[in-house]
Amino acid sequence: MSATISPLAPKSYPDMPSLRGVRMATASAGIKYKNRTDVLMMVFDEPAAVAGVFTKSKCPSAPVDFCRANLSHGIARTVVVNSGNANAFTGVKGRAATELTAKSASEAVGCGENEVYLASTGVIGEPLDATKFAGVLGDMHKTATGDFWLEAAKAIMTTDTYPKVATRTAEIGGVTVTINGIAKGAGMIAPDMATMLSFVVTDADITAPVLQSLLSAGVEPSFNSMTVDSDTSTSDTLMLFATGAAAKDGQTQIVNARDPALASFRDALNALLKDLAIQVARDGEGATKMLEITVTGAESDAAAKTIALSIANSPLVKTAAAGEDANWGRIVMAVGKAGEAADRDKLAIWFGDVRVAVNGERDAGYSEEAASNVMKGQDIPVRVDLGLGSGKATVWTCDLTKEYVAINGDYRS
Repeated sequence: MSATISPLAPKSYPDMPSLRGVRMATASAGIKYKNRTDVLMMVFDEPAAVAGVFTKSKCPSAPVDFCRANLSHGIARTVVVNSGNANAFTGVKGRAATELTAKSASEAVGCGENEVYLASTGVIGEPLDATKFAGVLGDMHKTATGDFWLEAAKAIMTTDTYPKVATRTAEIGGVTVTINGIAKGAGMIAPDMATMLSFVVTDADITAPVLQSLLSAGVEPSFNSMTVDSDTSTSDTLMLFATGAAAKDGQTQIVNARDPALASFRDALNALLKDLAIQVARDGEGATKMLEITVTGAESDAAAKTIALSIANSPLVKTAAAGEDANWGRIVMAVGKAGEAADRDKLAIWFGDVRVAVNGERDAGYSEEAASNVMKGQDIPVRVDLGLGSGKATVWTCDLTKEYVAINGDYRS
């Protein structure tokens, strides 16, 4: 956790309500950081339905392998998360660490090891001493409480400067349900399924296959549309749990992803995922600016997204934002290199409401002062219209500052 809180941090946190069917506890195990919580345990006293999406990295962490293997079972009773060590690229020792943690967690909770989910974040390549927190899981299970969401978010931070929490309510067949979520992430973040780590829980009664359908769709316009530095982590894990407690209020279980009764819940879940994803982008390591990049007029939505990410991941675009320089030539560069159809002479570019280029050249009414004023804000909207079709996409990123280099230059030391 950085000593300096990001200037883009939220001014206040939402009041996170307790959510029926889930309890949480944190502990300080001294995995990397001294005098701060680094282990989180979530407990579902009744079996919860579970869905997950994970990194597309070809070098996934041991906990990602473990979660993928358990997901087909469809039931969760506990989640154990540690920060400070990713347990990635740790070979046989990594698998042994997940096995010990799963065994300790299943004994603490009284459930099968296939009902345990694990996640780790932090340094890659360092063996994880799972005995450090395996011994505290029994106590954590006993002391876990429902009113603990902000503390839970704090326990999973690494280089994050603030905890990330969000909550929404929805209606299913006239019954009000709640969705709460936490996330962590500040560096090594590029959309290739989700953020570093995020855990979302609802008290709705929804089966695991329906949850999986909702999550897989919801991640695309949210976490998969956000990038800090174009680097996809080995540990990306986003999990969604449904405790089913709303059944006691008369909510009929949802068993079909096309059920019209899901409309309100789907909207609320998608809004919550987008909220968390943007909080992650706003906490990009060393960030001082947030860029929202919208591409319209592309040949397809997929092409628009590729071009938007080409702009968002360009170090030249990001450093221009850091320097408050309305350098739209760098936008042209990023569009041209993206590998998607583009016609130079149809291109138009805006910073905020200021059109800086049109029909392949500088706008006749271009004002350097007006464009520079947009760049001075903390939030910078950039829009590009390709003039070719109806494809569109929006992605979020942050600027690239000297502080990013400083943080990552001495991360392990």
